[in-house]
Amino acid sequence: MADDFAYLNARVRVRRGTLLKESFFQEALDLSFADFLRLLSETVYGGELAGQGLPDVDRAVLRTQAKLVGDLPRLVTGEAREAVRLLLLRNDLHNLQALLRAKATGRPFEEVLLLPGTLREEVWRQAYEAQDPAGMAQVLAVPGHPLARALRAVLRETQDLARVEALLAKRFFEDVAKAAKGLDQPALRDYLALEVDAENLRTAFKLQGSGLAPDAFFLKGGRFVDRVRFARLMEGDYAVLDELSGTPFSGLSGVRDLKALERGLRCVLLKEAKKGLQDPLGVGLVLAYVKEREWEAVRLRLLARRAYFGLPRAQVEEEVVCP
Repeated sequence: MADDFAYLNARVRVRRGTLLKESFFQEALDLSFADFLRLLSETVYGGELAGQGLPDVDRAVLRTQAKLVGDLPRLVTGEAREAVRLLLLRNDLHNLQALLRAKATGRPFEEVLLLPGTLREEVWRQAYEAQDPAGMAQVLAVPGHPLARALRAVLRETQDLARVEALLAKRFFEDVAKAAKGLDQPALRDYLALEVDAENLRTAFKLQGSGLAPDAFFLKGGRFVDRVRFARLMEGDYAVLDELSGTPFSGLSGVRDLKALERGLRCVLLKEAKKGLQDPLGVGLVLAYVKEREWEAVRLRLLARRAYFGLPRAQVEEEVVCP
């Protein structure tokens, strides 16, 4: 087992060869569900496709991604392992926030888009089945996950879902920023700074009109969204997005709702992560691969639903294409 990125990046290059081509997604936009299943069975996901229903597609996507991404930290040691672990911890935060929303709205576990992180599917299922968020924290505490401690602390402050999500992100990124500073990985630090900006934009949208104090939720460590802009956006001043021209977030100008913001941020972060392909000796190549796989999972689930429910192409096309 190596303690640098030479071996890991060689493995990642091989795995990138199994990423689905753009032609797959263009073809899938017009397929029936039966034909979509046939096409998917011919890909790297086919080995986990054990049925003919929508949940079977979701399960195949989740388990394939876990195999192709979730094991990456175990392939290296030392600083290289810590850098990859930080990337996957970001997915753990996404998964916890998604489960909290699902519990609050009554969505079944199978409908939650889980990203490959540091925890197995079984742990997330147990967390979902917990009686309440405090019980979820208890489940996460068994494997010693840092989000367990963060969730418990946040729940002592508030039970409001939007505030819980925002405060979880604040604690998470503060901890990750401290850990990243100790690593000689500029590509990782630069990318995490953009993630901080993106999280500040999400939080400002979610808390618009709440009357809450911005300082309690603003994340430090971003590059383009400072505290003043964050506070203005919380107050509904969308001119903040126009002021981001010349930054990676320039395409968000004109966005006015959270769904459109999420879609735009997803594409921005993917584009910026793929710059890591020029970092063959560091974590950049792994970063690009992890984000490419995440985007692949999102697209597959959306296209499966389009085919299963017979939705018009135009209804999902903009959700599965990044300019």
